[in-house]
Amino acid sequence: MPIEFASSPRSTVGLEWELMLADPATGDLVGRAPELLHDLEGASADERHTVTGELLTNTIEVTSGIGSTVSAAVEDIAAAIAAVRAATDPAGIELLSAGSHPFAQWFDQQVTDKTRYHSLIEKTQWWGRNMMIWGIHVHVGVEDRDKVLPIVGALTSYLPHLQALAASSPFWAGERTGYASNRALVFQQLPTAGLPWPLPDWAAYEGYLDDMVRTGVMADATEVRWDIRPAPRWGTIEVRACDGMSTLRELAAVAALTQVLVESFSRDLDEGRPLAVLAPWFHRENKWRTARYGLDAEVIVSADGTQRSVREHLAEELERLSPIAAELQCSAQFGGVADILRDGASYERQVAVADATGGDLHEVVDHLIREFRSGPETL
Repeated sequence: MPIEFASSPRSTVGLEWELMLADPATGDLVGRAPELLHDLEGASADERHTVTGELLTNTIEVTSGIGSTVSAAVEDIAAAIAAVRAATDPAGIELLSAGSHPFAQWFDQQVTDKTRYHSLIEKTQWWGRNMMIWGIHVHVGVEDRDKVLPIVGALTSYLPHLQALAASSPFWAGERTGYASNRALVFQQLPTAGLPWPLPDWAAYEGYLDDMVRTGVMADATEVRWDIRPAPRWGTIEVRACDGMSTLRELAAVAALTQVLVESFSRDLDEGRPLAVLAPWFHRENKWRTARYGLDAEVIVSADGTQRSVREHLAEELERLSPIAAELQCSAQFGGVADILRDGASYERQVAVADATGGDLHEVVDHLIREFRSGPETL
């Protein structure tokens, strides 16, 4: 099955951010996206950003245009959020973002009335109905199709780092899960989701899709739900592993790290240097460790089984990659990764609020609402 890979400028950036709609008095989710989206979608038609619906009616997704820099993509997202707020504030709706809502229940939510969403729920049943998860997607342009699968393979070694930085789902349906990112383990229950298969080249990817379509597993490439996947329509590599970021500043930081890593691997390929890869079983273990322990996880960082603290390894990688960040004009956003390491990720801040309030998850929601408006609240 030949799959065309669109032309895309190298290392450009596109962002997608899923936002929750909540009642300001109770903190619970409200399924009011349909009443907002007609006007919001129409108003964004001539803008660089877009505003759309998602699987559940309690969610609105904002997306950027193609940014030549992280800053440009983030500016699009900020404009989209301003447009959404112009509709939600008068309607008495608050916005927040995290990998999960601390106490909302799946059986209280409504599925958006679209055929593809109803088909997904019909196929996946209980797991599909439990997909009360919110995330971000970071697209990075790749100018040569032959680079895509090698970069996906190398970038998979950094999925635990990205997942730990973004981890923001320590609570689920009113319970403390003990995980930094419960979303990471819930999302992989969907068919074709989870870690990418270790495919060596584009021909192998086309063969995989041919097998999946021929056997009725999926209809087309859009149903590949890997944590990192090629996005042929856009000519990008798309990172989908991250929980919903709780603040715009942290979204920018993860986007910058992703852009810099992809550019770094692209340069290695240009110079004929082989990209380091880990065994699939190491990737699987690393994903579980960072879902469980977040930034405190020890992860496997080399083929010989060397293990390092995520915090320490990230700090070293930031220093190594900072010259590339400067060339890509994202040093300010890239520096936000160090801020997360210093001040704590969202899951840590949420747990701290719960601990300080006797486990009151309504206070955690109020905290997330404030953060989404004003930025991270330090521990």
